[in-house]
Amino acid sequence: MDRQIGKTALLVMDMQQSIVARYAMDEARWRPFQTAVRAAREHGVQVIYVRLAFREGYPEVHAGNKMFAGLAQYGGATVADAGTQILDEVRPEPGEPVVTKVRVSAFAGSGLDVLLRARGIDSLVLCGVSTSGVVLSTLREAADRDFTLTVLSDACIDADPEVHRVLAEKVFPRQADVLTAEEWANRLF
Repeated sequence: MDRQIGKTALLVMDMQQSIVARYAMDEARWRPFQTAVRAAREHGVQVIYVRLAFREGYPEVHAGNKMFAGLAQYGGATVADAGTQILDEVRPEPGEPVVTKVRVSAFAGSGLDVLLRARGIDSLVLCGVSTSGVVLSTLREAADRDFTLTVLSDACIDADPEVHRVLAEKVFPRQADVLTAEEWANRLF
């Protein structure tokens, strides 16, 4: 199992100020994320953070992009803005990469694939905000790139609990193992 762990990365996605601020987060909601990060670190699983941010002036944003055109207009989503920084509750430790993406998928414009391939990683464990956004988009693209996938169902959040349930119970299992953070952590021992 150690050989497999060395090839695995935990992706902690969109756990940044401006995105998480839209959700009611209490200690119980943080626990699965913290469990996953702690277990990964304790067992030598690479932790990689993914955030959404743009260069000054938003050159990556097309005016016709419904999701991101408003960000370019109102600002607050550049790499230097406080809203794009990873939250203290799951903050990166020195040596843990922070990848910046410019679309919904963690792979979009981020260099994530190069980072994973350079480290020999072929298995991804996904968690983040939101289930129907970054988790779904990243899972689909990672599956197309032939990564082995696990989704931590309780370390994913969506604005619509029913959408989260359908994705976790019916859609994700077609391409990934779906576990709780605790179940995944226990498999590492």
